Amino acid sequence: MLSLIVFLPIIAGLIILAVPSSQKQIIRIVSLLAALAQGVLAVLIWRAYDPSLPGITAGPGGSPLGSFQFVEKVPWIGLKLGAMGSLNIEYFLGVDGISVTMVILTALISAIGVLSSWTIQKQVKGYFILYNLLASAMMGCFVALDFFLFYVFWELMLLPMYFLIGIWGGPNREYAAIKFFLYTLFGSVFMLLVMIGLYFSVIDPVTGNHTFSLVAMANQANYLQDAILGPHNVMWRYIAFAVLFVGFAIKVPMFPFHTWLPDAHVEAPTPISVILAGVLLKLGTYGMMRINFPLFPEVFHASMYVIGIFGAINIIYGAFCALAQQDLKKMVAYSSISHMGYVLLGLAAGNSEGMIGALYQMFNHGTITAMLFLLVGVIYDRAHTRQIDKFGGLASYMPVYAALVTVAWFASLGLPGLSGFISEALVFVGAFSSITTRYIAMVSVLGIVFGAAYLLWSLQRMFLGKRKPDAAYDLEVGADGHEHIHFHDWKGKIDLDGRELTMLVPLVVITIFLGIYPMPVLGMITSSVNKLVEVLTPLAIR
Repeated sequence: MLSLIVFLPIIAGLIILAVPSSQKQIIRIVSLLAALAQGVLAVLIWRAYDPSLPGITAGPGGSPLGSFQFVEKVPWIGLKLGAMGSLNIEYFLGVDGISVTMVILTALISAIGVLSSWTIQKQVKGYFILYNLLASAMMGCFVALDFFLFYVFWELMLLPMYFLIGIWGGPNREYAAIKFFLYTLFGSVFMLLVMIGLYFSVIDPVTGNHTFSLVAMANQANYLQDAILGPHNVMWRYIAFAVLFVGFAIKVPMFPFHTWLPDAHVEAPTPISVILAGVLLKLGTYGMMRINFPLFPEVFHASMYVIGIFGAINIIYGAFCALAQQDLKKMVAYSSISHMGYVLLGLAAGNSEGMIGALYQMFNHGTITAMLFLLVGVIYDRAHTRQIDKFGGLASYMPVYAALVTVAWFASLGLPGLSGFISEALVFVGAFSSITTRYIAMVSVLGIVFGAAYLLWSLQRMFLGKRKPDAAYDLEVGADGHEHIHFHDWKGKIDLDGRELTMLVPLVVITIFLGIYPMPVLGMITSSVNKLVEVLTPLAIR
């Protein structure tokens, strides 16, 4: 089932290759069917997943599969290397509570991204082939349990994202695409070196061979004592942790590695901004939880304070930058940086409450920020501008749009009753519970105040009050004697149409439902997160 959910988009891409470029509607439908099939499989996995089983580790003499579910494990690349031994790379897939939530999120956002791409007219065939390749690579990262396989999927994401921004983006798309590519590739190159060092430092307890298995690597009993990343080589383990952390932090993005994100978001077409904010950023913090922290638990424990500091910087700095923006899309991009800081703060707490809050924030941020970028795309399609000061009084003429924007912005703000509140509350409960991050959390709370400032100020300027004299639209008096809004060069329905409602309503429903009753997600992740916290807790404290 995991192989199917990973490779369905690639199968769709191969079908699209055989479709003539002129058949744009068929190309769109094939992509949508593949995305919907992914969604069905994600629901089946969610329904069949047993949340009572933890993941992460197995005993030194036990099964290397641990407690992961839907496991697929077969030999992939096996080479005899003479005196160096052998190279054993496996096709190893599986999910636990940490990854199954991300599988569901990826399937949801991928399907919504296809609907958002429906209006793409430029080189439709090439666009959807690259889009489907990106969807497969993202899903593969979340289910891969072999470090080599994870790295293949991780690198595979770079190619389609580079072209999707560089070809279908805005006026400065080439600059944004190259910046994104170079930043991410920089972290990946050093990640490769750590991966090789780990391979020659870990022995599979069942086969007795070196292994790329993340399950085996997460068990410190499987490390060779005299290996370069063995338990006695403290310096090299600290260096390896730092290198991996930077590689994942770039993807988050964490200050000061964040500068690629606003450029990428502003220049990317709306569907790619949705994918970028909804899924790709989560791969950074997911990589920390799956690889970075459990492989070097003692280094993580020594680094919690530093990680918490960077989380607080993200929260406050991102909010300040958002407050200064006139471009609506850039404001949402900086707010995304701020909200990913809550994830870092929750991880830095190192306890169950904080990490559960961090993982739940990853899921909620994916749905809320995807909704925000879709809403930005809606108004840009009509007005051909994203300048906040160009608008005013929109609530009178686009009431449905204004209502959905209000829900999305208050969810981003963390209003009780919406999903963002639950995850942020759990993060702060965990951070205050930890002596290491308690005072950092006190400072980080200011991010909520600044978040309210930029969101409510933007809401007031765009949707309330009177129309601005230099607005991007005109008001015409109709035959009924009432004023009607008229966007320049816009021929469609002024308020949301059926396709746009189909994209947005599911995200609104999820945001409200999980804000009132979060247990469908929290119940799924708790056992695996508790096991991860146990792995990360030093023996002296256990």
